[in-house]
Amino acid sequence: MAAKPIASPIPVALYPTLSVFTLAIGLVITAIFFIYEATSSRKNRSLGKELATSAVASVFLGFGSLFLLLASGVYV
Repeated sequence: MAAKPIASPIPVALYPTLSVFTLAIGLVITAIFFIYEATSSRKNRSLGKELATSAVASVFLGFGSLFLLLASGVYV
């Protein structure tokens, strides 16, 4: 049985597009997080909302950074 070469499930041509979109979404969610922190008082803040917003922003920024590295030729 011959081994199959490892291939990406996402076409390489889509890396730059995915990088731009995921980084843009991550930055928008990060901005929403900062606006929420700056405009809400300490009594009205919700830990669950803060954690959820920061987790979603982190995932999008992480994948955006990954695709940016892959699009620029740094294979991680």
